Amino acid sequence: MLCGMIRKKKTGTPVYINVYDLMPVNRYAYWFGLGFYHSGVQVYGVEYAFGGSDSSKPGVVKLEPRHFQGLHVRKSILIGRTEMSEKECQEFIKRLAKEYPGNSYNIIYKNCNHFANDTCQRLTKKSIPGWVNRLARLNFLYSCLLPDGWNETPPRPAVVTVTHNQK
Repeated sequence: MLCGMIRKKKTGTPVYINVYDLMPVNRYAYWFGLGFYHSGVQVYGVEYAFGGSDSSKPGVVKLEPRHFQGLHVRKSILIGRTEMSEKECQEFIKRLAKEYPGNSYNIIYKNCNHFANDTCQRLTKKSIPGWVNRLARLNFLYSCLLPDGWNETPPRPAVVTVTHNQK
């Protein structure tokens, strides 16, 4: 009984996902496990999010937590804790951002919620809640309503093989 009363001190820095409503319909859709959401990862007092652009530069942005383009915050959820120091975390995000160029953004296959999940898994070994990106996984239900090109699998980068001629 005494052992159950002693709590282990939690180590590491908390990692949160901040989930924003993208559409007013989320007020109702949320209760059915659906909705259109944007998410960002908050760690060490900074929020990181992924967005699309025409550039091949990283599409990851650094924000003030819980302040994304005036959107309503649906929830801020503690995903877990990271043992990385603040400096290690910043370096990790810089490296990860290279995997998320702005022009690779795709609403179905590589969106902000995919980035948030990838980041949380690497920082905490835990995934974000399934409802956050459920509509992307259920795209077959509404894919006919999306504009041309939105439901296409993004092209994979070309693999370049370098060979050295030996003389």
